[in-house]
Amino acid sequence: MIDGPFRARLPRYVGPLLALYERLGWTPNHVTLAGFVVALFASAAVALGQAQAALVLWWLSRVADGTDGIYARRTGRTSEFGAYLDIVLDMAAYGAMVIGFAVARPDLRGRWMAMLFLYVLCITSAMALGSQESGHADAPTDDRGLRLGAGLAEGGETGIAYTLFLLLPGWLESLTTIWVAVLLFTVVARTELARRRLAGAAVVPAPSEGDPTPHVASTQGDGDPTPHVASTQVDGDPTPHVASSPSSTDPSERSEV
Repeated sequence: MIDGPFRARLPRYVGPLLALYERLGWTPNHVTLAGFVVALFASAAVALGQAQAALVLWWLSRVADGTDGIYARRTGRTSEFGAYLDIVLDMAAYGAMVIGFAVARPDLRGRWMAMLFLYVLCITSAMALGSQESGHADAPTDDRGLRLGAGLAEGGETGIAYTLFLLLPGWLESLTTIWVAVLLFTVVARTELARRRLAGAAVVPAPSEGDPTPHVASTQGDGDPTPHVASTQVDGDPTPHVASSPSSTDPSERSEV
């Protein structure tokens, strides 16, 4: 919910940090990996009851996560693998923090287990919808290579939730209950989004041999009378076609729940 406006403004403030990455000789994937490693240290600090250290380490990891894609675009080193690695390690970082919290507060293990379960559903719903839409020329993407769609729980909200967990331990039972509800709402909202987008989708037949004509799949949604063209690979063309953002010719730009 807050990720879009934040990501739009962030590039103008991180020039010195990007210059530091360049001086260190890091690639964008190095930044992504470094952010994940720092998140693991944050998780360990949570488990050991070191809330202040955990908070600092967590936000250092989020700075790396927020700047790896910017660094990739500034240096012309965007890649589809980089976008994939970014999303996977984001989810791994979120899960690692939950494990740290579960070690520190085993009395709330039911809520921690629910969070991990709902994280799986959040990212699976986004990936499944992206896979279903991958044949559409206008499939939505953002600067992470994937638009995660409707819902309240995104990267910014997750960071704020973990911050509150660390700063307000006396309220942890209530805070975790609220966060589980937010995650559940996100799963339901994305399922409804998928229903609306895919309700009118037709199966795209495989092209006959020697037929270079792309087939049109009617994916008419609520109030959208425009059929979407699904690109299909034809004989002699070894390049699989992927959906790209209308605003960018590079679908590989990077990345949460």
